[in-house]
Amino acid sequence: MHGSDDQTTGLLIRPARPDEYDAVAALTVEVYVGDGYVTDGDDYVRELADVPHRAAEAEVLVAVHDGEVVGSLTVAKPGTPYAEIAQPGELEFRMLAVSKRARGLGVGTALVRAVVDEARSGGFDAVALTTMFSMVDAHRLYERLGFVGVPERDWATHDGLQLFVMRLALR
Repeated sequence: MHGSDDQTTGLLIRPARPDEYDAVAALTVEVYVGDGYVTDGDDYVRELADVPHRAAEAEVLVAVHDGEVVGSLTVAKPGTPYAEIAQPGELEFRMLAVSKRARGLGVGTALVRAVVDEARSGGFDAVALTTMFSMVDAHRLYERLGFVGVPERDWATHDGLQLFVMRLALR
């Protein structure tokens, strides 16, 4: 994935550089905790903050606007450590976060489109993701891009948080 530059929005989508890992960690934790998706003491916060490990095991994409990291997500191939639900032939993404300051710029859409483009060019059959019921803004974005719920694949965390799976078929 080389990165895409959207002239209309001034957004650059590309793999995160090591000198941006701290910014990605801060942004992701700020969004997940600040928007109330996870509590500060949750084990998941450590996982969200460990960007070097994510980048070693998966692909961490960033959205850059005016030289600042304003969004990020993690792309995982099936069978790799960060793939929670990807089945063979599916590319999965996780940990989508968009800075509050950059909401409305199309950051989330640009990041998800980059994953869809990568899946298409990589010959994948579909893109899949897990989401929380409370992430209503994200759901609107996913539905707008053609993702549909796959209720038979819904699951729950070890502490009982209900999650659901959405998928975009590419063929």
